Amino acid sequence: MNKNTNSLLSLENISVSFEGFLALNDLNLSLKTGELRAVIGPNGAGKTTFLDVITGKVKPTKGDVFFKGKSLIGRKEHKIARLGVGRKFQSPRVFENLTVKENLEISVSTPKSPLNLINKKIKNDQLDEIEHLMKVINLSKKINSKAGALSHGQKQWLEIAMLLGQKPDLMLVDEPVAGLTDEETDLTADLLKSLSGENTVVVIDHDMEFIRRLDSNVSVLNQGTVLCEGTMDTIQNDKRVIDVYLGRPEE
Repeated sequence: MNKNTNSLLSLENISVSFEGFLALNDLNLSLKTGELRAVIGPNGAGKTTFLDVITGKVKPTKGDVFFKGKSLIGRKEHKIARLGVGRKFQSPRVFENLTVKENLEISVSTPKSPLNLINKKIKNDQLDEIEHLMKVINLSKKINSKAGALSHGQKQWLEIAMLLGQKPDLMLVDEPVAGLTDEETDLTADLLKSLSGENTVVVIDHDMEFIRRLDSNVSVLNQGTVLCEGTMDTIQNDKRVIDVYLGRPEE
């Protein structure tokens, strides 16, 4: 079944129940091609489950997820990834004993494995792509450095570049600035902003200054559903959001 072909991604009336607990409750959210969207919410709001449903890790109790007009429900995680959904987890997942260049070689190669580097030469267009990715994340000077020697922030950028190298239609980025310095946080926001337009990016994080710097539309999750959406200025002045984050009693 094809639906909502005007949206790259559309979650419709999604509910997820874990032994009676509603992690997501009739959630609706759509995303256009090329959009940068921030998703925020207090702990337990359903942010991780939201990502798990999109990637096929969790099957919803109710509702449907459409990606490029096709339902994702019932598809295996690896098949959803092949359709063009890429996910970056909170902790950097890089090959620490390999260099920055070797990590990116794995990312742009097919099939993707360290053994592939030994058995197959990297093509010229792939070398160009690697050079481009290193410039995007400003790690050209670290080309031959082991990934394990990078700072936490640089590892985050390397993994974002590795995700880019897979050319997903949708990038899901989970808490990319956790543990970063203020400078690294600002640089990460600028990096993700620069990717929008050519890429469609969903960013989940708790850091409000980081979210503000993204200068994107924001979806606020609470108790498993979308509480409100809009610019950072709009949501910060929304009484419902203030109640959720500050615990102000209802009038």
